[in-house]
Amino acid sequence: MTDALPCYRPGWPRVLPWLLLLLLLAGCDRVAWNNPYPASEAQGNILYSSFSERPKHLDPVRSYSSNEYAFIAQIYEPPLQYHYLKRPYELIPLAAEQVPVARYYDAEGRLLPDDAAAEQIATSEYEVAILPGMRYQPHPAFATDEQGEYLYHQLDPATIRSLNTLGDFARTGSREVTAEDFVYQIKRLAFPRLQSPIAGVMADYIIGFSEFGQTVDAAYEALQSQRGEEKPGLDLRHYSMPGVEVIDRYRFRMRLKGKYPQFLYWMAMPFFAPMPWEAERFYAQPGMAKRNVNLDWYPVGSGPFMLQENNPNLRMVLARNPNFHGERYPKQGMPGDEESGLLEDAGKQLPFIDRAVYSMEKESIPYWNKFLQGYYDTSGISSDSFDQAVQFSAQGELGLTEPMKAQGISLETAVTASIFYMGFNMDDPVVGGDSERARLLRRAISIAMDYEEYLSIFNNGRGVAAQGPIPPGIFGNRSGAAGIDPFIYGWVNDRPNRKPVAAARRLMAQAGYPGGRDAGTGKPLILYYDTTSSGPDDKARLNWIRKQFNKLGVQLVIRASDYNRFQEKMRKGTGQIFIWGWNADYPDPENFLFLLYGPNGKVAHGGENAANYSNPEYDALFVQMKNMDNGPERQRIIDRMVEILRRDAPWVWGFFPKSFSLFHSWYHNVSLNLMANNTLKYKRIDPELRDRLRREWNPPIIWPLLALLVYRRRERSAAR
Repeated sequence: MTDALPCYRPGWPRVLPWLLLLLLLAGCDRVAWNNPYPASEAQGNILYSSFSERPKHLDPVRSYSSNEYAFIAQIYEPPLQYHYLKRPYELIPLAAEQVPVARYYDAEGRLLPDDAAAEQIATSEYEVAILPGMRYQPHPAFATDEQGEYLYHQLDPATIRSLNTLGDFARTGSREVTAEDFVYQIKRLAFPRLQSPIAGVMADYIIGFSEFGQTVDAAYEALQSQRGEEKPGLDLRHYSMPGVEVIDRYRFRMRLKGKYPQFLYWMAMPFFAPMPWEAERFYAQPGMAKRNVNLDWYPVGSGPFMLQENNPNLRMVLARNPNFHGERYPKQGMPGDEESGLLEDAGKQLPFIDRAVYSMEKESIPYWNKFLQGYYDTSGISSDSFDQAVQFSAQGELGLTEPMKAQGISLETAVTASIFYMGFNMDDPVVGGDSERARLLRRAISIAMDYEEYLSIFNNGRGVAAQGPIPPGIFGNRSGAAGIDPFIYGWVNDRPNRKPVAAARRLMAQAGYPGGRDAGTGKPLILYYDTTSSGPDDKARLNWIRKQFNKLGVQLVIRASDYNRFQEKMRKGTGQIFIWGWNADYPDPENFLFLLYGPNGKVAHGGENAANYSNPEYDALFVQMKNMDNGPERQRIIDRMVEILRRDAPWVWGFFPKSFSLFHSWYHNVSLNLMANNTLKYKRIDPELRDRLRREWNPPIIWPLLALLVYRRRERSAAR
């Protein structure tokens, strides 16, 4: 008996590669070969975006950065929010039934009229009624057994050590949001151990805030000493704060010192979103924080989305909250919104998307390429890709390049509620002080610092040269001829025109520095610019700044240091000239004018007045203006304050940055709301159009494979 020989078919080795090629070609219509997402998501109702830096805090008591708000603002619901479409920015209810109206009382507790003078008002009272029926997302902190006992509030150490993610818990639960949850969160703001960045501001206004913090801090110390090294949680429900109280299940009251109308803006931030005590009890169990099972990693909210996946080295995923109470797209907007399609979804249920996938992208070029391939739905514009995306017409008008238009990409721009400025240390004996000599020197430098040129060279025109501290769109900003700084600009051909360098040189001579030399000593004027910029990419900017001072004959010495050292110089007042910036917390002129209020001086008071500017008239007007309602009288006071600042020139005004956003034709309801952070719920995607265009833009490149097959065929033929 012989062994059977294998069947030999000489044609199969030649036919098999071609069959494989046919199979590949048959599949290329379904999904692009370079698609970074699973094929099952090709037509999913999913928004794709990215992040470049891991969010450090997702607990609303501490979170205060834009990269953190991109996530938690979709999860948490404070009482108020900004209308998505209306400008100027308008506060509307979110968790609250309506925007609360302050009631004012004098020192004897008597109710005052709404138009009472600020000096008469001893306390302000806000009563907030929340929406019934709001429910928290599914979460193990709410899971209970048949007897109603919480399943996961007393975990043993071994169980905690075995945890990897929140998904390791088998059961979840939920409950209705109550007024007590809002009060609980305000108490958390006052708890010193949680280090809320707004605790100092709130202590100035919420009655009993500081005293409450001292009480619970002492209670925490006592509890910790009883339990040794373990850091227990403290149930803040057992401690009261005079300025915050629960009225009933759906209403709570807040009482403030004096009049503070800007408090409404704070109520639109996640700081004031509800926090269930169960979540804090759950996460406070010893060992949880070491497993990254805490509020900074896994938020607990009632908003339209919840954090489904937190893998900050790879991606973060927001998913629709199945318990979301519902909200509808706005029915009204601004003139032109209907024509541009922003009201097509008026009155429809929110949110529109099911998930939002954010991938880690540390470099701008890979992100840009993926955007062009259709794998990201929207994009900003980096300097490297600006010319590829945007062009200026012969009339100086901004528009998209033809390749961008051909892809159906659209562009939205808006001036941000931010400012970058060059500051003078007003405590410095040369550039600071209240002397006419110093003022003339600062004005001369302000003229020489050509920020129009700076924006053109370094920002691709993405910004507006500032005429004062208040950005466009914020109450108090003046436009047109009435809005220019007359010391620095003239009004020519219906636009501001920076005064010539010759005018700046005349000011230098009047100040006693003709040609950049001290008229008394004949020595050259040497000034010092403190900065954190020191890398090769910063060299061009530093050279440009030095060139501006050279126009006046001034020698500028660059003193570079790391950010910690730079901050130390600012705190001690040893810097002379610096560049800094400010992003608005809320759309009110007080949030910019306080940057030059004397009692906010960096050196004397540790405040945000980095220039250490102090002017008695300005300070008195600030106190008068800060708590006023918007109106003609407030505008008159602001005009005088800005006039004082322009005369004294503690800043070179710098520029207001301009935001540029590109988005694909399948990405709908784009309105650049620079104050609202909870805008994901308004976005709508057309998944079928996106999938079709992705496949058109990313055809498989198969010629290398064909060339290889032909080559192999010839090699075999030659061998035979």
